[in-house]
Amino acid sequence: MALVPPLSLTFTVRRCKPELVAPAKPTPKEIKQLSDIDDQEGLRFIVPLIHIYPNEPSMSGKDPVKIIRQALAQTLVWYYPFAGRLREGSDRKLMVDCTGEGVLFVEADADVRLDEFGDTLQPPFPPLLYDVAGSQAIVDSPLLVIQVTRLKCAGFIFAMCVNHIMTDATGIVQFLNAFAEMARGAKEPSNTPVWCRDLLSARNPPRVTCNHREYEEVSDYTNSNDNEMVQKSFFFGPIEIAAIRRLVPPNLKKCTKFEVITACLWCCLTKALQVNPEEDVRMMYVINARARLNPPLPIGYYGNVFAYPAAITSAEKLNKNPFGYTVELIKKVKDEVSNEYMHSLADFMVSKGRPLFTTVRSFIVSDVTRAGLKEVNFGWGKAVYAGVAKTGAGDFHSITFFNSYRNTKGEEGTIIPISLPAKAMMRFVKELDDMLENQNQPLMNGQYPKFSTSKL
Repeated sequence: MALVPPLSLTFTVRRCKPELVAPAKPTPKEIKQLSDIDDQEGLRFIVPLIHIYPNEPSMSGKDPVKIIRQALAQTLVWYYPFAGRLREGSDRKLMVDCTGEGVLFVEADADVRLDEFGDTLQPPFPPLLYDVAGSQAIVDSPLLVIQVTRLKCAGFIFAMCVNHIMTDATGIVQFLNAFAEMARGAKEPSNTPVWCRDLLSARNPPRVTCNHREYEEVSDYTNSNDNEMVQKSFFFGPIEIAAIRRLVPPNLKKCTKFEVITACLWCCLTKALQVNPEEDVRMMYVINARARLNPPLPIGYYGNVFAYPAAITSAEKLNKNPFGYTVELIKKVKDEVSNEYMHSLADFMVSKGRPLFTTVRSFIVSDVTRAGLKEVNFGWGKAVYAGVAKTGAGDFHSITFFNSYRNTKGEEGTIIPISLPAKAMMRFVKELDDMLENQNQPLMNGQYPKFSTSKL
């Protein structure tokens, strides 16, 4: 179901000057090495997250900005690498210089109530995270940027940009839970952070023992004039999932919701982008490998511990075969990630110069619905929305995050933001509509909220 934002809404966000928040106590000044899973080219980007909290009567009179700023300083005592800066050494190897400089923090106020946004809280959101000059850089820049925006209703919006080199979804939630514990009065996190990034560094000498086709070099012969990118969010609830499952053959009935949604997206995206029949298309599926490592990583490890193996087939086969063919490809690729696969991947990164994953006719999906983002409680209870603020964009490259969501009917489901060229998006909506048997109608008509910003 394509989600449409509320009717036109105008509001102003007034921001204070960004400040650096340093650890509340002195922390070690040292260089910390990242793993060879951490510093690959494909993770050298900033992840924008947003948490939206309604008014909580028990917190009446308490300022979320003050509480969160103070808790941040306390949390950085334990997670002090976040207060440092990335440096690049020989062979493009990144490391963390634990300088204690701090992370960027922005205090803000918006002249709008949460209920004015309507019932459809979904990405892309208005930019309620200040784009501080230079803060999107990977090296020699703050590793976190946080903005807390008070709303007129006494609710607030917590927005954060985090450098993906430092952590994955599991690690982000671990950090945020520690952060939230401090905001609720704890003196130390219940889960002590562990660095130990050498556990996922390349072996000596490197031994690439697995196929890593997600990094293959592929030629792109596309000459598209459709450069206008648009983003829409799509809701997959019980009705939509049931419609897709009707296409799954009996021998695959035990497939997961994530698998069937991914298969559905892959089919619809390939048709929408009008890929030539003989060309290969890739669906890269982010797999959390923590449970697949032997010996297991220590509790509290917050580095990147995932891979995105690629399911590959031709556009013609994807378009002409029954839906079960696509589901089987996705189920099969999930089984590729093992303990040896992860160590082979680290070796591959060192051997091949930390390459970028294949972006030509490729899609990446990541399921963060079970990461625990909505459970992060700074004292105001659970967030009414928690997840990525926007998705990646590109002619054939899309990083799509699955977020937990409850629609206006009270149905629990998954919301998926997708960026595509404008004409391709129109075709995608039609393809998805056809697959779901015309059940994915927009919730309402409207436009994205309009807003202005000013400095205090």
